[in-house]
Amino acid sequence: MANKVKTVFFCSNCGNESPKWLGRCPACGEWNTMVEAPVEAKKPAGPSTKLRSGDRKPRKLKDIDYSSEARISLGSKELDRLLGGGLVPGSLILLGGEPGIGKSTLSLQIPLGCPSLRTLYVTGEESEKQVKMRAERLEQTPGSSGECLIYCETRIEDVLQQAEALQPDLVIVDSVQTMYTDSADSTPGSVSQIKEVAAALLRYAKESGVPVILIGHISKDGYIAGPKILEHIVDVVLQFEGENRGSYRILRSIKNRFGSTSELAVFEMTGKGLREVENPSEMLIPMHGEGLSGTAVAAMLDGTRPLLFEVQALVSSAAYGTAQRSATGFDARRLNMLLAVLEKRAGFHLSAKDVFLNMAGGLKVSDPACDLAVIAAVLSSNFDYALPSDCCFAGEVGLSGEIRPVAQTDRRIGEAARLGFKRIFVSSYSPLDARPPAGIRVVKVSDVPELVRALFK
Repeated sequence: MANKVKTVFFCSNCGNESPKWLGRCPACGEWNTMVEAPVEAKKPAGPSTKLRSGDRKPRKLKDIDYSSEARISLGSKELDRLLGGGLVPGSLILLGGEPGIGKSTLSLQIPLGCPSLRTLYVTGEESEKQVKMRAERLEQTPGSSGECLIYCETRIEDVLQQAEALQPDLVIVDSVQTMYTDSADSTPGSVSQIKEVAAALLRYAKESGVPVILIGHISKDGYIAGPKILEHIVDVVLQFEGENRGSYRILRSIKNRFGSTSELAVFEMTGKGLREVENPSEMLIPMHGEGLSGTAVAAMLDGTRPLLFEVQALVSSAAYGTAQRSATGFDARRLNMLLAVLEKRAGFHLSAKDVFLNMAGGLKVSDPACDLAVIAAVLSSNFDYALPSDCCFAGEVGLSGEIRPVAQTDRRIGEAARLGFKRIFVSSYSPLDARPPAGIRVVKVSDVPELVRALFK
């Protein structure tokens, strides 16, 4: 009689272990995240997973030299900047995103853009012909993908065996949810399989010095599918954001052991793949003629990158008695707070009017520096008065009506000056580290009434 396999329950969100099923994880508090998995894994049967161990010994910290460690360029300025200067040898990178967002396209563009980089592209979701069809669509110079090796396999032991034999410069696995190992008795995509596969690839990357890029799927909650411990195993986590129906994609760094997590890269999906958008502000600033009311330009900061985009507002009389409040890309509760500040501190009665707010370009804004632009756009639509097209705004609005300073005001001013804006409204309490660039005037306002007098005098 075969021995019964002992199983435990893992939380797919945080990796917490429990001997029995629980409706709510006691560690992270999430509901219905416990999945069953075997408690013990079998030992690897063959020598195919045995990696080169070498004769490494502990070294003193002062004797370790990393200055000669050259990063690997991926042929993309935006991607290299997002990674902190390029790929670090021996690193494990997780690239996540929703289905159809462009993960496989970006991962295939990497070897096509670096023909001298010997790349092993492992695909567990597509056939060789499907990858070839996409490559022909993306490849602008025929014959430049000579060093890209395609391998259709889902067994991780075979993948590592081929990697050891070929000795590539880069390994790309699409996707980690389709891979499985013989050392775990469960189906591909389960908690134990993803953990074992990621651990095997991590050992290979660290011992061989070959960087590995993993493609991961996103769950319905917007998190990378699989256990949360997967994000702790890898060195870098990059996540694609954006609407599948739109053309623009934002690649954001969530975790980076070799660089800053305050960076992002913007891409545009075209018929020939993803195109880098080196200046995202140019696609977000107004794309219409002058003289339209209800628009204002906000100087936002996403991480360390300043972005200028258009805020659109529409204020009209309530048609059905009850005023509507709608916000796209902006927190509706914060919009209600700003409208209450306008009514209480500045005397504008908007309770009987519909207010609709939209962030142009499909952005989802959380920077409080956009408050000033939101108020300016609402007042512009209420008065039906077009604001000057050469002014922008950067400031947080408090409950008492004061304009509060925001972080890195100098960078916002510099971006506005580079795009040709003549005036920027900021808080009078903003400390400026340097003189503003030539051609732009910094207008300091202390509260909402002062802003109204400066704009609508």
